[in-house]
Amino acid sequence: MTENFHGTTILALRHKKKVVVAGDGQVTLGNTITKHKAKKVRRIYNDKIIVGFAGATADALTLSEKLEKKLERYNGNLTRAAVELAREWRTDKYLRRLEAMMIAADIDNTYLLSGNGDVIEPDYGVISIGSGSAPAQAAASALMEHTKLDAVKIVQEAMKIAASICIYTNSEITIETI
Repeated sequence: MTENFHGTTILALRHKKKVVVAGDGQVTLGNTITKHKAKKVRRIYNDKIIVGFAGATADALTLSEKLEKKLERYNGNLTRAAVELAREWRTDKYLRRLEAMMIAADIDNTYLLSGNGDVIEPDYGVISIGSGSAPAQAAASALMEHTKLDAVKIVQEAMKIAASICIYTNSEITIETI
């Protein structure tokens, strides 16, 4: 959305009382694929929250750990933890330099977090980040509106479409659901 990171697609979808977050497995270094099955989506905070990240891996993992600490501090309140992380990310001299974006979702909320201080909640239950974010989000939105597929199948199909369009996205997909 605000920045475009090469080498990944993360898609989050809220549909029919299910939350699904998916990420492709491709890692690139310049114009070379260096890994096919990276896990860019994982569960945190007692498996109650799913995060997916785009950008530099070490930076994304740092942010994931910071978010988990905020969740512990605010008793699992994702909204409060996300706002506090975004505030700290934007104002802290060290964190400001991190090159990553994150999607975080729990049973009630889905947020896109960025180093610009963004905490964005999608209007229609679908949001994505990374180089394949536009085709993934467009496909998921269309499939939600025009099919009777369940949330997992919508995400699988949308990620397949993104992988067929974006050279930095592959079809080795990790999916987590709540």
